[in-house]
Amino acid sequence: MKRRTFVSGILLAATGAVAAGCSTGEGVDLDGDGDTGTTGGTEGATLRVAIGGEPDQLDPNKTSAYFAFQVLENVFDTLVQPDENLEMQPALAESWEVSEDQLTWTFTLRDGVTWHDGSPFTSADVVYTYRRIIDEELANAWRFSAVTDIEAPDERTVVITVSAPSPNLLSNLGGFKGLAIVQEANVTSGDIATKPIGTGPFSVSEYRSGEVIALTANPDYWGGAPEIGGVEFSFISEASTALAALRSGEIDWTDVVPPQQVAELEGDGELELGVTPSSDYWYLALNQAREPWSDVRVRQAIAYAIDRDAILQAVSYGTAEANQLAIPKDSVWFTEYSRYSLDLDTAQSLLSEAGFTGGTLDMLATSDYPETVTAAQIIASNLEPLGITVEIRQPDFSTWLDEQNSGNFDMLMMGWLGNIDPDDFYYSQHHSSGGSNAQGYANAEVDELLDAGRVETDKDVRKQTYADAATIIADECSYIYLYNPSVIQVWSPSLTGYTARADRAIRLAQVGLAD
Repeated sequence: MKRRTFVSGILLAATGAVAAGCSTGEGVDLDGDGDTGTTGGTEGATLRVAIGGEPDQLDPNKTSAYFAFQVLENVFDTLVQPDENLEMQPALAESWEVSEDQLTWTFTLRDGVTWHDGSPFTSADVVYTYRRIIDEELANAWRFSAVTDIEAPDERTVVITVSAPSPNLLSNLGGFKGLAIVQEANVTSGDIATKPIGTGPFSVSEYRSGEVIALTANPDYWGGAPEIGGVEFSFISEASTALAALRSGEIDWTDVVPPQQVAELEGDGELELGVTPSSDYWYLALNQAREPWSDVRVRQAIAYAIDRDAILQAVSYGTAEANQLAIPKDSVWFTEYSRYSLDLDTAQSLLSEAGFTGGTLDMLATSDYPETVTAAQIIASNLEPLGITVEIRQPDFSTWLDEQNSGNFDMLMMGWLGNIDPDDFYYSQHHSSGGSNAQGYANAEVDELLDAGRVETDKDVRKQTYADAATIIADECSYIYLYNPSVIQVWSPSLTGYTARADRAIRLAQVGLAD
């Protein structure tokens, strides 16, 4: 093993063809008209990447799939972006200032930035993007809840007015590519879903559904032209297939890595292994729009009945950290909480008190995230003594999202990735008006606490506010939290300049490929 990287953290398919060999960074015709849709590429080898599943679409403002963001991280930009310590740094905005009353944020944009089609990027693009998210009530509209106005007084200035101090505004705008700035013409044409135009270090040059998404280096990127000529993303859900492709030289990088092979990979001198504590968490959610899951006692019974240690061992092989709240131990926002342990007597007592004598539970997992299936199988065994039969469904992730959003489940398991501010961990998921509150949780006190946390500028007071909210959320099992995983990635030693990040952002603008 050449290197194992550890980063101190503060704080988700179809099998497709894997391209062999290297190619130059030439654009590929997207629509058969002889136009590559790019401004040209940087000469250099193509990096071949295997991710665990195919993106549902490539519109960053609409998708919520990690597979999509793995690609889009390199296609689009945000106003600001987190560095390796998850502190916000300039991106499309080169600087910003906040008024004395903390209600007006003024961003100065970089000069000379262009879209992949060569047209100029201006402040009007920022206003369009943010108003689109708000007006169409897209997935991240909740991040603008405090915003009262967005203006572009000139081509390089964006002014955002908020109704109250917003200590989380920068992390909301730049924490992940869901708030990436998009081009209006690309949206109105409908092309953005499969032929997005961004300002990032790479442009999309080819998309063959089920097979590959190819990116070409952007020679005019404001951060400097990439060293490599392009990137090819293939979709491999089976870990053994991905690792075999990496060892044979068919691909150069993958995060489709079974945790049980980490120890083996540490001793493999032909590969590079990155293991990094993450800002992610995995959870169970029960649909409170359905009986008996609307009864907090039944949800608590499930929390007491599941064997967290067995789940943790089966899905992570010691690479994850057990946690009964969302925020991991390495974070300054961490809160100690340990109410639930494996206790079938307490679980049965709670069910009896609620008048529930047993039944069938529809468990929504997904084949694109095998850990959800493994956990579901353990949960099925755990709940059997309570008279609960678990029926496991495992559609692909795109279908899983549709089922979640339509409320067609009793229980589901999934993870939230790339969280930074405490608001990221709790508001959208547990506020009664939260955009990702698929489980239908509502508690007036929690709403009040989460609203207060968004505007509190005193860090100690803010930390206690979120601790209080998180405790109630866990007590009432809005989510049944399981663990914080590690980021595990493997790549060829020929890939240089790459670092595994706590937020899982796969940044390839500054990597190289050695001969």
